[in-house]
Amino acid sequence: MTSTAEHLRNALDGRWRDIKNAMRARLSDEIFRPHYTPNTVIARAKVAEQLKIMAAAGAAEDGFRKEHGGNGDVGAAITQIEMLAMSDLSLMVKAGVQWGLFGGAIENLGTERHHKAYVRRLIDLDLLGCFAMTETGHGSDVQSLETTATYDPETQEFVIHSPTPSARKDYIGGAAETARVATVFAQLITPDGEGHGVHCFVVPIRDDMGNDMPGVTTSDCHYKGGLPGVDNGRIVFDHVRVPRENLLNRYADVAPDGTYSSLIENPGRRFFTMLGTLIRGRVTVGGSAAAAARVALDIATRYALERRQFEAPKSDEEVLIMDYLVHQRRLLPLIAKSYALQFAQNELVAKCHELQTSDDPDAEEQRELEARAAGLKAANTWHASRAIQEAREACGGAGYLAENRLIALRADTDVFTTFEGDNHVLTQLVAKELLTAYADDIKGMSPVEWVRFAANYAGERVLKRTAAETIIQTVLDTRQDNEEEGSLFNRGTQVKMFEDREEYMLASV
Repeated sequence: MTSTAEHLRNALDGRWRDIKNAMRARLSDEIFRPHYTPNTVIARAKVAEQLKIMAAAGAAEDGFRKEHGGNGDVGAAITQIEMLAMSDLSLMVKAGVQWGLFGGAIENLGTERHHKAYVRRLIDLDLLGCFAMTETGHGSDVQSLETTATYDPETQEFVIHSPTPSARKDYIGGAAETARVATVFAQLITPDGEGHGVHCFVVPIRDDMGNDMPGVTTSDCHYKGGLPGVDNGRIVFDHVRVPRENLLNRYADVAPDGTYSSLIENPGRRFFTMLGTLIRGRVTVGGSAAAAARVALDIATRYALERRQFEAPKSDEEVLIMDYLVHQRRLLPLIAKSYALQFAQNELVAKCHELQTSDDPDAEEQRELEARAAGLKAANTWHASRAIQEAREACGGAGYLAENRLIALRADTDVFTTFEGDNHVLTQLVAKELLTAYADDIKGMSPVEWVRFAANYAGERVLKRTAAETIIQTVLDTRQDNEEEGSLFNRGTQVKMFEDREEYMLASV
């Protein structure tokens, strides 16, 4: 007979629950036991060993299409990396960079020549790579990156160059030690001097011995606030030449004579289409942060069911700290929110899987996915920061011991609120998408309709501001401890209330 806990876990795990159960079994192996060491040499060596075991077990194959040597199960790939967060967030980030970002760029932005040359090798870790997008001067504003890729028709090569100190590629996972190749985002410039915006190029940065290639200078970011197993580094290019074929040319190409061509004429739409194919990283980061939060809350809850403080009335035994209402109020709402966010994450992963395994994804659905991924990444990572800190405090001094994991979880997830997009910028992206859709809905109105709309809306605002007591009383009058329509216990009623609030807030803005 299935227990309530098992039912809850199955519901929480969602569509890819079998993958999660398989990962739980794999992570129970001694090599994947959570460990804490601020020593970067030890931590990086440990992660490298774990990554090789993951690759040998075929962990990366789900993320790539069958015709490229994978299994074509995007949802399973995202789920596996999310589960790694429950073991070691450094391992999760390294796997995400190698197979999600570096591998994802080659598969989604490249064409057959790139798939044949690189995909199988990067799946097997025969080719270690990094994702060189962020620069010292530009992080969120990717369109303004300064690195250039100027085409030379005489040699049929692109010249990759860092023209200013702020063009240095910065904070790049894998760039400090392990990566041999980088997918470099740079401004494509044709021989006529015309710029065509940011494109992605495959650029070797180290030889087989680990030495920098000619014209490439790498350096180490060294100690960070967390993630000691991730070798974040910096890259500077000094007129580094790569063959014309190293342009990832799914959406745009340059002919041998330097002629630029693209199926998407609008430069802005072309740029956002290219970035949209890389959405998987943002989805994974949000899910992994949420997983880390659940681990922390689990630890704090188990501790609260063991730890006792202050003598109970009429008893010789002290009181479990979980029996104090104030302690319940600290943890239980965060646990409830974790469930809600995970159900939303499950839907997001399913939608990402659907669109990325489709031969002809719908453009409008792709834009909606990007907005949802942005919003949920912000919600998940902010929740993780708050929940893990509360869990740490709820365990007192025990929570500050490294062996109890909470300080490592807090340190390792702290950067999640700013990488893969700063949360405030991502929230603005969501707002822009909502307002654009709202504008599209109402822009066809005639002047008369506009006047009627404004008058009705102004009246509705006044009504809502003066009728608060009536609204509350209506809710109280209809509240019943059953599933009748109108009851707060009716899920349809709850959804309708959220939808009404969403519509009102959007119209207000």
